[in-house]
Amino acid sequence: MNATIEKFGHPATLVAEYQHWVVLLRPAQPVLGALVLAAKSDATAFGALPAEAHAELKTVTAAIETALGKAVGYAKINYLMLMMVDPHVHFHVLPRYDGERSGAGVSIADAGWPGPPDLGQAVKLDDDQIAALADWLRPYFA
Repeated sequence: MNATIEKFGHPATLVAEYQHWVVLLRPAQPVLGALVLAAKSDATAFGALPAEAHAELKTVTAAIETALGKAVGYAKINYLMLMMVDPHVHFHVLPRYDGERSGAGVSIADAGWPGPPDLGQAVKLDDDQIAALADWLRPYFA
């Protein structure tokens, strides 16, 4: 695993794993169910990923959208590829909704709805909350 994946708490945050990608619970949750979709590659540019990783992205994003649809009941979904601090290819995946959502004992309002996500309002999870939310989300990917 690359340093970006490790920075986002792997393996504790692991929700689902594919050949070229991992889906991680985002330790700071601006919305309930916020994820990090990270390439296992050491590539630091999206276009530098192998063709197989791009092809698998269809499968992975469909699984994410189905899982978060069931878990969170989002109205829209945002994929943010910022890569400003963490250099390896990754997306922040944010299920967007009006109001508040709850899961695994955690409730989070979408502070930016209906505009851009408000990443500054993210709820920083402790280790127990990370474990509980990751455990809560994993079955939706089965």
